[in-house]
Amino acid sequence: MEIMEKNEYFNSLPFPAPYVIQALDHYYGIKEIKEEVQEQPFMFKSNLSKDKKKRLKILLTTFWDHPHVGGLSKYLSTFQKGFESLGHQVDVISPNQCKNETYTDYSQVLRDFFTNRYGEYSERIVRNCNGLYRYERFLSEMDLEHYDILHAQDLFTANVLGRLNNWYKKPIFFTPHGSFTSSRLKFGKLISGSIEEAYFRCIEERAIFNARKVIMISDNFRAPLCEFGARKDQLIKVNTGIEWEYEEKKCENTDKIIITVISRLSPRKGHRYLLEALDKIKGSLPNVELRIVGDGVMRGNLEQQVQDLGLSNVYFYGVRSDIPELLRQSDIYVLPTINDNMPISVIEAMFGEQAIITTNCGGIPEIIQDQQTGFVVDPGNVNELADRLLLLISSRELRKALAEKAKSYAHQHLTAEIMVKGILAGYESF
Repeated sequence: MEIMEKNEYFNSLPFPAPYVIQALDHYYGIKEIKEEVQEQPFMFKSNLSKDKKKRLKILLTTFWDHPHVGGLSKYLSTFQKGFESLGHQVDVISPNQCKNETYTDYSQVLRDFFTNRYGEYSERIVRNCNGLYRYERFLSEMDLEHYDILHAQDLFTANVLGRLNNWYKKPIFFTPHGSFTSSRLKFGKLISGSIEEAYFRCIEERAIFNARKVIMISDNFRAPLCEFGARKDQLIKVNTGIEWEYEEKKCENTDKIIITVISRLSPRKGHRYLLEALDKIKGSLPNVELRIVGDGVMRGNLEQQVQDLGLSNVYFYGVRSDIPELLRQSDIYVLPTINDNMPISVIEAMFGEQAIITTNCGGIPEIIQDQQTGFVVDPGNVNELADRLLLLISSRELRKALAEKAKSYAHQHLTAEIMVKGILAGYESF
């Protein structure tokens, strides 16, 4: 690379990235034009292994707003607090820190580019490219030189960091919180064989390529990551951990049994299956109350379903900040999700000493072993869910046994301290 000033270098970065153009050219069968792909150097300016006691300066990047309601934002907050308690510096950069009006909207330029080159364009790809462009411009105006670690929390910022890292040459780490392309193909949000699949597959493969290490939050990610090009020695598993200091004695309910579900009210969380299961056993529910905590696009549909099924024991609590207190009052926690990775709400329920029923999605079976730390059912299996509910409702001893084992497992394996130590060990390998 020719010597040039930093600003000159960043202003010269092509967009879309050359490797994206290559992938789209391949999809459309264009062979005569070959773009040069910039490869990330394997030597870095910093060598963390020289001093493992060094106070690190870490940059976390996310393509989603932070802080925000949801598991990722909780993960980032726990990460930041945990590392800072050890004396390290952690900064989190998210799109909501970038004022969009500061940067030119690139959408029409992208539409023209794709139309001229391919005769068509995907609005979804245009929106994503435009978002990446703005994020990249935002980061390019910062001085990333003083960071020891660049740690992307999604495939998109892993791409942005990889491009900027041609200048900085820092070790990049990547923690995926979902299998983006595979998940969207599975649920019909991407069409197999489409240009959008080709685009996002390219982005996901490049995110892995850019990372020195990929830190998985569960083993469930191993096979999909290898499918997208990850090497086995590139992968490290560090389960999500949380900080749980609320150890007040659990409330003993004598007059009723309280079931709680805490999550976003979205289709993939499976609330409707829980309501159908309750309908099947409502003759056995004279002293049972269901509390639905959270909000989202499905609230109106779920309220209508409750009314249609005649379930008089279901209450919508909306978004709450007193989760530990709600769990203290609860006996059974249910998350009937049909698509998840490592939901923090389940971990909170374990620390909250709940008898848990959830599904075998993502990494959940790694922490909820069926009939040991809870019950695990197939996603959408209403009969199985109803059967497990009846078992827990009818046996206080079973509820207590499962809840105690879940709490014990959480304290042994799922604390913030354990998570931070695992990630730090990955950093110190450099």
